[in-house]
Amino acid sequence: MTGATDSDGEAAEEVRRPSVAAVARDRRFWLILAVVAGLLVCCCSAVVGALIALSSGLLSA
Repeated sequence: MTGATDSDGEAAEEVRRPSVAAVARDRRFWLILAVVAGLLVCCCSAVVGALIALSSGLLSA
């Protein structure tokens, strides 16, 4: 404790942030990261595919 008190004169609870190692062990973090990475890959590949199709004349704009 740091000795800090709140307005009631009671000791304030120290709020701890999770460490980087604790976050890295969390499976939810990796699941969210995988979903975001998958969406990013899908969107980028769709855009690249559309650009290739446009440049080769497969799609008429």
